Amino acid sequence: MKRLLLFPVFILAFLLQANAQTYSFDSRDKKAIQVKPTDVFTNEKGYGYDCLNIISEAYKQQTETFRLSEGIFYFSVAVPDGNYKVTVTLGSKKKAANTTVRAESRRLYVQNAITKKGEFKTYSFVVNKHNTTINLPDGKTDIVKLTPRENGVLRWDDKLTIEINGDAPACSSIKIEPIDVPTMYLCGNSTVVDQDKEPWASWGQMFTYWFTDKVAVANYAASGLTSTSFNAQNRLKKIVSLLKEGDYVFIEFGHNDEKDKAAGSGAFYNYAHNLKTYVDQIRAKKAIPVICTPTERRRVEKDGSLSPTHGKYPAAAKFVAEDLKVDFIDLTTMSQTLYKSMGTEDSKHLLVHYPAGTYPGQTTAFEDNTHFNAFGAYQISRLIVRGMKALNLPILQYLKSDYKDLDPSQPDDWKSFHWNDSPIIDIVKPDGN
Repeated sequence: MKRLLLFPVFILAFLLQANAQTYSFDSRDKKAIQVKPTDVFTNEKGYGYDCLNIISEAYKQQTETFRLSEGIFYFSVAVPDGNYKVTVTLGSKKKAANTTVRAESRRLYVQNAITKKGEFKTYSFVVNKHNTTINLPDGKTDIVKLTPRENGVLRWDDKLTIEINGDAPACSSIKIEPIDVPTMYLCGNSTVVDQDKEPWASWGQMFTYWFTDKVAVANYAASGLTSTSFNAQNRLKKIVSLLKEGDYVFIEFGHNDEKDKAAGSGAFYNYAHNLKTYVDQIRAKKAIPVICTPTERRRVEKDGSLSPTHGKYPAAAKFVAEDLKVDFIDLTTMSQTLYKSMGTEDSKHLLVHYPAGTYPGQTTAFEDNTHFNAFGAYQISRLIVRGMKALNLPILQYLKSDYKDLDPSQPDDWKSFHWNDSPIIDIVKPDGN
């Protein structure tokens, strides 16, 4: 039986603060304007329930897994580019709840928040919202050139989108307000990007979970990119246009660079040159670059051992970092250790390895040894924080107090990780492999 699409009821109030608009949706404020279940997002209205047109029809028809009618929903507000403090109050007078909150393209902010019947808990976090427009110092504009599969995705549109998910989700209020905080920008490929659809995930969209509402994470990565194409698409140009003194820029390339066989390519040639170009432009804005080696692929030899795949690229990244005295995170070695510690079979649970039929429309098995699932992305994001702690970066003052470090030689049990799939899926691999 196909379920009806029913939604929680929120209240809307508009408050003007410091010439910027704050949006407050609160079911307990009877003086505010009620948002009705029929209030679907439109550009004219500027707010409303969203994403119904991109939720997989096959997923909707699986009544055991599609639970939008039980409280899963998306809600969007049209806002200018910038950082926004989002405050959510989770819970319900009528039921116990277990709620997860994500934003834009599945960036994680609140995971498995448990509330008793009649109990409410409030969480605040910062969401970076960006579109393709680049505002230049001379008053002119340029644009970020998106890849074909990025057209229409939530992370590049003109609205901020909140996803309420969970075993038994309950959200009683959402408040969105502009905020000026330090920003950590991410440059990279499919192992870094905010993956839009299940079952794919990357460390950039989990990285947001570990920080308080005093800092923002702005992810400009895209699947399939090299250190050359990222720059050619004006992504670095947009980041540089926004950088403030004290901001951070994390740089992780290599997976796709190593496939480039054109004249002048290579780890100690074009790749190293590009990394230096990034560092020079970032430092010119008095921001702080951090070079990361690429996450390892899971390559299993005939004897069952796991072997490295990136050739000279990690060494080239390290060389540039040491030569320019740049903060450096050896993600290749840490991810290698993580795979080996989990073993040949269990390490599959870090990546998109699922038998046929696990997801709607999936007719063949997923056996992807490059792209992470939610558990793997979650673990890799902790390795990034581990690397930051080894460097004692000042931005760690905004790390959540309950953060727990991950030793890659002593990995978590994958069976203990609980993730609620977003109801937006794709059976096609991300670009780059």
